[in-house]
Amino acid sequence: MGSEEDDTDGAALIWPMERLSRLLRAQEHDRGLNPAQWEALRYLARANRFSNSPGALTRYLGATKGTISQTVMALERKGLVTKALRDGEKRSVTLALTPAGEEMLAHDPWARLTKMAQELGGKTRRRMARGLRELLAAQLKAGGQSNFGSCGTCRYFREKGRSHEAQGPHLCMYFEQALSRDETGRICIAHEER
Repeated sequence: MGSEEDDTDGAALIWPMERLSRLLRAQEHDRGLNPAQWEALRYLARANRFSNSPGALTRYLGATKGTISQTVMALERKGLVTKALRDGEKRSVTLALTPAGEEMLAHDPWARLTKMAQELGGKTRRRMARGLRELLAAQLKAGGQSNFGSCGTCRYFREKGRSHEAQGPHLCMYFEQALSRDETGRICIAHEER
C-alpha cells in the first residue's frame, strides 16, 4: 500500500459521497417523482417476496409509516406500483412494480452512476465495494437497523436445500420456504450475516 493511501482520512472519502448523493438527489425530482418515490421503486425492484410489504419498505428506508403510506399512495396514483393482499393472509399487503414502474426505473438517475462505476477498474470497484459495505454495516449496527442483504451472505440460506421442489432449488430456513435462483439475489428483511 502506498503512502498516499495511508494518508487518506475519512473526510476524503465522505465528502465525495455526500456530493454525489446531493447531485443525484437533485436529479430525482425529474419525471414527476421525488427522492422517496425513487427509493421506493428501487427497493421494490430488489426486494424478495418476503420483503415487498409497506412495513419492510418502512424499515428499509428508515422512514415513518405515514411517509411510506403517502409515498405508496402517490406511486399507485401514478400507475407505478400495485398493492394486493398477500396470498393466504388477511391483513398482509404486498407491493409490486407495474410495467410502467419498471420502465420508470430505466430513467433512474442512480442507474447512470451505476454505469459510471462499472467503468472504474476492477480493483478499484472491489476495494470501494468492500469499504462501502463495511461503512454501511457499521452505520446500520450503530443505528440498530436491519441490513437487508441477499441470500449468499445470510445465515438462514441453504444452497440447493430444496432442489426437489418446483420453487427451489435453494432453501430459506428463516421462512422455511424454497427459493429460486432469481430470489437469492434479491434483498430480504430477515437477512442476518453469517
